[in-house]
Amino acid sequence: MPKKMHGIVPVMLTPFTPDNQIDWAGLERLVEWYVRLGADALFAVCQSSEMQKLSLEERVALSKKVVSLVRGRVPVIASGHISDSAQDQQIELVAMAGTGIDALVLVTNRLDMANSGPEAFRAGINSVLGWLPSDMPLGLYECPAPYRRLLSDDEFKLCRDTGRFVALKDVSCNLETVKRRAALAEGSAFAVVNANAGIAAAAMRGGSKGFSGVFTNFHPDLYAWLYRHAAEESDLRRDLEIFLALSAMAESMGYPGLAKTYHMRLGTFSSAHSRVTDYDIAERHWAVMALLDHIHQGTELFREAIAETQSDLVSVNVHL
Repeated sequence: MPKKMHGIVPVMLTPFTPDNQIDWAGLERLVEWYVRLGADALFAVCQSSEMQKLSLEERVALSKKVVSLVRGRVPVIASGHISDSAQDQQIELVAMAGTGIDALVLVTNRLDMANSGPEAFRAGINSVLGWLPSDMPLGLYECPAPYRRLLSDDEFKLCRDTGRFVALKDVSCNLETVKRRAALAEGSAFAVVNANAGIAAAAMRGGSKGFSGVFTNFHPDLYAWLYRHAAEESDLRRDLEIFLALSAMAESMGYPGLAKTYHMRLGTFSSAHSRVTDYDIAERHWAVMALLDHIHQGTELFREAIAETQSDLVSVNVHL
């Protein structure tokens, strides 16, 4: 039976040493952090991983290493086709499919590189299905770079009806679109997973099977709790929903370097070096370090509040 590729799915960072090499020790600590904080699956090679700045050799090595470190505890998915030419993409996708991952994620803008429409997308899907092993589960990712290529409803149904697709990382950032896609996916194995923090809880209530946004690199456990309690009428759920949405507004302040700085504070990473964020975030984004302090403090306060509710529930059960 295929593994579920939804729930809380962190978009993994790639730690680097100060001399620009992948920090394998930091990666091991990061994987353990995700698993400990309730990740349901890991997206190992994606935009947050700086995949556009990784060589194919690095992408393959990264994917293989994450699979090895996870040891089957959660599913691992990966993308990594970033080239313009179909020939180069075939090489990339076949290589990534051989890394031991549980599902291979296709980037929608690479399936229609000129953004020319549904026929080009259909041709791209058909080509990829011909390249890859027939038993390889697939996902889709509306990656914003180099441009955001959203699926039409007909394209969504085309992928659903192949029976090959198990997840869409939805980057529409539109609640009605998420709801509509979730309705289209009903009864199939095709899970819609929203990536926008502003609509995270509402999307969960509307059919999104989890969350896969960038702030899974700060507090995946809080999103996991929210996913289980999204429909709950409580002050804790409402307050957490607001905190998570506002915290994620910091993404524009130097992400993924922002998240790497946060993980330096946690002791996960020994360096905040990033190939994408190639500047000092504290110099460019005023008071960003104070903002990280607030995010950390708020995260700990909500963890304490959640722990108290769980403690109260245990106490009630003991006295029943």
